[in-house]
Amino acid sequence: MPHHPDAGRPVPAHLLANIPRLVSAYYTTPATDCGPVAFGTSGHRGTSTSGTFNEAHIIAVVSAVCDWRDGQGIGGPLFLGADTHALSEPALATALEVLVARGVHVIVQSGGLPVPTPAVSRAILRHNQEARSAARADGLIITPSHNPPGDGGIKYNPPSGGPAGADVTSVVEARANEILRAAVTVPRVALRAARQAAEERDLRAAYVAELGSVIDMEAIRRADLRLGVDPMGGAAVGYWDLIAETYGVRVDVVQDRVDPTFSFMRLDHDGKIRMDCSSPWAMAGLVELASRFDLAFGNDPDVDRHGIVTRSAGLMNPNHYLAVAIEYLFTRRGWPSRAAIGKTLVSSSMIDRVAARLGRRVVEVPVGFKWFVDGLLDASLGFGGEESAGASFLSMDATAWSTDKDGIIMNLLAAEILAVTGKDPGEHYARLTDVFGAPVYARTDAPATKAQKDALKALSADDVQGTTLAGDPVTRILTRAPGNNAPIGGLKVESDHGWFAARPSGTEDIYKIYAESFRSEEHLTAIQRDALTLVATVLPPGA
Repeated sequence: MPHHPDAGRPVPAHLLANIPRLVSAYYTTPATDCGPVAFGTSGHRGTSTSGTFNEAHIIAVVSAVCDWRDGQGIGGPLFLGADTHALSEPALATALEVLVARGVHVIVQSGGLPVPTPAVSRAILRHNQEARSAARADGLIITPSHNPPGDGGIKYNPPSGGPAGADVTSVVEARANEILRAAVTVPRVALRAARQAAEERDLRAAYVAELGSVIDMEAIRRADLRLGVDPMGGAAVGYWDLIAETYGVRVDVVQDRVDPTFSFMRLDHDGKIRMDCSSPWAMAGLVELASRFDLAFGNDPDVDRHGIVTRSAGLMNPNHYLAVAIEYLFTRRGWPSRAAIGKTLVSSSMIDRVAARLGRRVVEVPVGFKWFVDGLLDASLGFGGEESAGASFLSMDATAWSTDKDGIIMNLLAAEILAVTGKDPGEHYARLTDVFGAPVYARTDAPATKAQKDALKALSADDVQGTTLAGDPVTRILTRAPGNNAPIGGLKVESDHGWFAARPSGTEDIYKIYAESFRSEEHLTAIQRDALTLVATVLPPGA
């Protein structure tokens, strides 16, 4: 995919977000000028200046979540966290005013510090494991993840601790839009009173104190590794120093500024500011410093993603690291044989090859971490991971650690792998390619009208008549995920030597093509070409 000529370079001043304008638009945009609430794969996202993430949205979403809680009998505390985006702080204040007015017992981070997504997930699970009554806990996290500085987002984690499924978000979305359209007056309390009513806890200390149950921190300490970290100005900034202090490991936080413009970033592939720790352009600053460390890693603002920088391979492709992490964990953790490997259908087939050698079942699901939540919760999955650098896995005793993506444990796992084996994850991946071959993977985009996107989303396997893919016989055509039979919202076509998947974008007039070849770059190009041809045969003509 071609990239912007300034990709990887420092951010020029003229691209910095106007923070006062963002915050002003958040508070002053009337509900009548706001777009609808729309839950994607990870909550509702938007920006205040376009009328897609404003106070009216937060009031409506939080009120709808309260209605959902009441209907489900969820009477325990709600853990409320936020990342470091400019719109997160005002949205946190609005959410707190609504929650307290509804009589919800809200728990927030002491000192008003930002809270990572995995810390909220861990807190929910800890409470629900220890609770002696039916007063289950849940949570709200205010974050647009790695999205640009002008964006805001909010997502709901029910008592399972992970991202809410469509059975929940569809109800919350519909109710929120009712509130938004009807301009319902939602009760609120004054912010000062709301803050006084909320319970403060040190969620950071609680999370860090338990890391030894999921990561071999002693092995990392003994190896005396030099670890470099770039929290990308996000919620992990204060976590890494505490981890170093608690476990006696050497961690150098190379950039500890928190600045809502994220002016310290490098421009992403398209010339935008995006805190994507899996992007070689956004991570260019840390990559340049990598030679100073045995291993380096980054996190996005809400800390649910990981980026691993090794001496042997530089910034690792997320698919490559997933395969290495899976092999290491299922070789060394001693988890029960029922614990399977969860992967999204657009993740690398290297995972399937590694799983086959391990003798572990693969559960292949649609895109979205929500599909792994139940499996991690009941330990029928030992690991769940996405090609977009999000994953979590069980504790050493085969109980659930976090049922949401956890960038901290994925980073620390890379350090454990190096400490225990003497080889970094890049070296381990090179060994895997010696055994299974070196796949070539890419994601590209193709234009699509709304009608075409709707048609792609509604396909059935019978609609697709292709018999070959890049010269090889087609072995499987999927429009439902084999791991749980859920609709994938698109199409996947496989051969013995490669595959492609096509999925419509939820926000742009494009569809995304993911493709992988176990032969060569030329073979990958042929797969991509056949993908365009095959998809064109099943879509209506463009306007």
